[in-house]
Amino acid sequence: MTKNNPWSWIPTLYFAEGLPYFAVTVLSVILYKRMGISNTDIALYTSWLYLPWVIKPFWSPIVDMLSTRRVWIFVTQLLLGASLASVALLIPVGEFFRWTLCLFWLIAFSSATHDIAADGFYMLGLGEEQQSFFSGIRSIFYRISTIFGQGVLVILAGYLEKATGNVASAWSITFGTLCLLLTLLGIYHWWILPRPVKDISRSVANVKEAMHNFAHIIATYFKKPGIWTAMLFMLLFRLPEAQLVKMINPFLLDGKEVGGLALSTEQIGVTYGTIGVIGLIIGGIAGGICISQKGLKYWLWPMVTAISLPDLVYVYLSYAQPDNMIVINSCIFVEQLGYGFGFTAYMLYLIYFSRGEYATAHYAISTAFMALGMMLPGMVSGYIQEVFGYSNFFIWVMICCIATFAVAALLKIDPSFGKKQE
Repeated sequence: MTKNNPWSWIPTLYFAEGLPYFAVTVLSVILYKRMGISNTDIALYTSWLYLPWVIKPFWSPIVDMLSTRRVWIFVTQLLLGASLASVALLIPVGEFFRWTLCLFWLIAFSSATHDIAADGFYMLGLGEEQQSFFSGIRSIFYRISTIFGQGVLVILAGYLEKATGNVASAWSITFGTLCLLLTLLGIYHWWILPRPVKDISRSVANVKEAMHNFAHIIATYFKKPGIWTAMLFMLLFRLPEAQLVKMINPFLLDGKEVGGLALSTEQIGVTYGTIGVIGLIIGGIAGGICISQKGLKYWLWPMVTAISLPDLVYVYLSYAQPDNMIVINSCIFVEQLGYGFGFTAYMLYLIYFSRGEYATAHYAISTAFMALGMMLPGMVSGYIQEVFGYSNFFIWVMICCIATFAVAALLKIDPSFGKKQE
């Protein structure tokens, strides 16, 4: 492969893009649970870590203007590596929760900045035809990073917990491994990434003009027809999932005496981080195929049902507390399969609503609302669970599905949107 061959950098770039996101949103939750932090604190403080992705569109013009996207990719990957190394070193010390949380904040902001730079570089480094061809490739390697981040690394941590007999040491080694991987990827990308002619830094005057233009883009977003309906949908469609996702791993880890399933860290890496992710990927692929055949409007209600009703498996698991891993794995697979299938409708609606003159920028703002819709409910989910207990918490999640159906009913969608053109 030559340095200009997209196959030499697109797979690794999007694999690297996913790793810090899952370190912040998934590994941090499991780490804190294994280190004895309460569910209330885990949900509250780790939900705040979504904030960089909420406000990401507002500093994207700065990334576009200052220096090159190539430099931003290299710097953020090395900063992510250094931050993860610091997390690894601080896990075994006193006050680890406070210091590692600060570092996860730094990782989250660096990761969101890396997302801006990588996505911008993708458009500058490829022609339009190549962008279309590699859009599926980059998605595949991002999904591979999901399995690696939620599955392989958690399995590694679980194995090390047993081998060392020390939870803190096991997770220090795990984050150290992730640090080494991202640092090597940063060095590799500095060498392998092409140097597109259009990837240049701008002057201060350009920055001022860009900020003025961005203010105009935001104003036009909030003037779009149906903006209030769209905002309600973006914020509330995933209300059940936003609460559920923060408590799944604590539920799987907690002992049966407090309503959990008492799985080991290693088992969670297999069950939720691997089998669950495979279900998520299959559901997403199936959703895309279905919408391409009949359109978003036709599949909206089946997808709303698919993202909501499978949450019932957690009500069953919390009452039955089965020991059979086949049963547990099957339940997680079904729930994630339904979520992947239903989530397709959510993402397609964001694209649908963002159409127009500033489609790319408006889509970025829509994803900010998407992140906010995950952050706010997630913050209180731990408190609700500790007050109600797991069984009643999962019943509460099912009640919240009413909001999902209600906001979906408000949508007005062109029947032809999403259909594959003959």
